[in-house]
Amino acid sequence: MTHTERPKATAPTAPTGIPGIGVRFQRRVPADSRQVVAVYGDGKESADSTVVLYGKRGAAWERLRSWPAHNGRKGWTTDHREGDKRSPVGVFTLTDAGGVLKDPGSKLPYTQSAAFAVPRWWDESHRHDFDHVIAIDYNRVKGTPPNDPTRPEGAAKGGGIWLHLDHGSGTSACVSLSRAAMEHLLRTLDPDQHPVVVMGDRADLAS
Repeated sequence: MTHTERPKATAPTAPTGIPGIGVRFQRRVPADSRQVVAVYGDGKESADSTVVLYGKRGAAWERLRSWPAHNGRKGWTTDHREGDKRSPVGVFTLTDAGGVLKDPGSKLPYTQSAAFAVPRWWDESHRHDFDHVIAIDYNRVKGTPPNDPTRPEGAAKGGGIWLHLDHGSGTSACVSLSRAAMEHLLRTLDPDQHPVVVMGDRADLAS
């Protein structure tokens, strides 16, 4: 008697998560988001990080581009406070952009204004920090220019945290990248794709 092997049942394809991001943070990425900017901090106390842009293709996240970057000069925190020189760990939407220079082709709403210029007493190395910025929606009102001073959770929780141009070292709390990287993100991040940033030191993000 000939026995025919039964075909093995095929398990449904599970979504492929963002590399290095644990379940705790994966769950905070909105279901309709198809673009993620992941900021992988080198360490809890480090100002060095790597930014990776992912796009969702079907159920999988595809790595599209990556760049070296800097974060808060004292590292990362899960309880950011004004002036602590640490970047907040978390998942935040990206809705608004702007800068001193004209719009380079941003898909996000872009506000050009001289008001973005750094104070004159800042070191010359910071002169171009805010040529282009993308607001990280931490303690701010979405749909307003990145430099809108409103802090819904109060001033003590800090604010004005952006993706902006790099000056070669750590920041007050922002994430800084090269000019080419910023221009690429501005031209790529699309409100229709509901982009978010997932940011923190690698150990926290993986937990």
